[in-house]
Amino acid sequence: MSKPIVAIVGRPNVGKSTLFNALAGSRISIVQDTPGVTRDRIYAEVSWTDREFTLIDTGGIEPDSKDIILSQMREQAQIAIDTADVIVMLTDVRQGLVDADAKVADMLRRSKKPVVLVVNKVDNFQKFMMDVYEFYNLGLGEPVPISASSRLGIGDMLDEIIQYFPVGGREEAEDERPKIAIVGKPNTGKSSLVNKLCGKDRMIVSDIAGTTRDAVDTEVKFNGQEYVFIDTAGIRRKSKIKEEIERYSIIRAVTAVERADVVIILIDGVEGVTEQDAKIAGIAHERGKGIIIAVNKWDIVEKDDKTVYRQSERIRQVLSFMPYAEIMFISAKTGQRLNKIFGMIDLVIQNNSMRVATGVLNEIMTEAVALQQPPSDKGKRLKLYYITQVSVKPPTFVIFVNDKALMHFSYTRYLENRIRDAFGFRGTALRFFIRERKEGGK
Repeated sequence: MSKPIVAIVGRPNVGKSTLFNALAGSRISIVQDTPGVTRDRIYAEVSWTDREFTLIDTGGIEPDSKDIILSQMREQAQIAIDTADVIVMLTDVRQGLVDADAKVADMLRRSKKPVVLVVNKVDNFQKFMMDVYEFYNLGLGEPVPISASSRLGIGDMLDEIIQYFPVGGREEAEDERPKIAIVGKPNTGKSSLVNKLCGKDRMIVSDIAGTTRDAVDTEVKFNGQEYVFIDTAGIRRKSKIKEEIERYSIIRAVTAVERADVVIILIDGVEGVTEQDAKIAGIAHERGKGIIIAVNKWDIVEKDDKTVYRQSERIRQVLSFMPYAEIMFISAKTGQRLNKIFGMIDLVIQNNSMRVATGVLNEIMTEAVALQQPPSDKGKRLKLYYITQVSVKPPTFVIFVNDKALMHFSYTRYLENRIRDAFGFRGTALRFFIRERKEGGK
């Protein structure tokens, strides 16, 4: 079950990034008094009263004039409407109600999406409550007063947000069909790939980056098996600022990856792998999804006998955090190697859901320890007592040791490699948790 998505929308300097950081529990976004400085990470996992959700800071406003502020606020609002389950509209009690607030509120109201109206910078409830009541005029219901910087009223706001969540997260109506998200930078051929796989022009395909506006689900049948492909939306054409294009494509990728079993990261074979590809791939890696890297436009890449090797090495270098990912070289235009995608999807899903018996895992660990002694510090040596698999999607393991501080990440990586040598686990991340256990204790 995927987590609900909550998006924050608001004018420059109302405190979106400060609120985002307060909810995320760390200083993830850059916060300054200059409008439009949110540059860093734009999504975070948040938990409140045992309910988890993905928080998105839409940000991205670079104002030059009042007209531009309004048009870009509309961009933000549209992104939130397209992708979020709940929208937080943030306003500023000190600046008061302004025309841009009213126009964006009108868009949100007509979207029929749940909207929580939040009034920020209310550092003193007694002093500012009369000013808070002014925001009733937006027609979005009762405004929730908070101070993001002082963390006042945050609990009331979260209570209001989670009441709109469906029970157990986003409902997927028990659809057991494999879901595959196709993510990547604009204009890498995501829509062309889906069109070719389903055999008809389901989406608009154009050389303009960002012609696909919404995420679209496409059903494809191959060898009697049904698959659902989620084509992540590109960017609306109005976004001309490069950073906005990157931000919006990443926001859309977050929402699509959340629903997927397998993520196909589409890379432009002519341009090669880029840092933005790494950002998008990182989203899928963090969520433990099955991953396939598909290098598209291979039909027009000038090749020699070392081209595949060079491209693969470059991908492994830039995406060094996911050495397990499968790499394919395809052409959405000509159909080159597209039939092999389905076999790879099946393999990756199987590996992402694989369970290994505890006895077998402990045999592998015992052998690994015999071959390479665990690390020690100041005369104390790490002892590994026991390993067991606790969950799948991704396969997750718990290792019991005498002292967590002695378990260096390089030794965890060594054990991971031994498990991969035995079982493959191609195309999926493995997670490891280290727990301490006293000698002879349970």
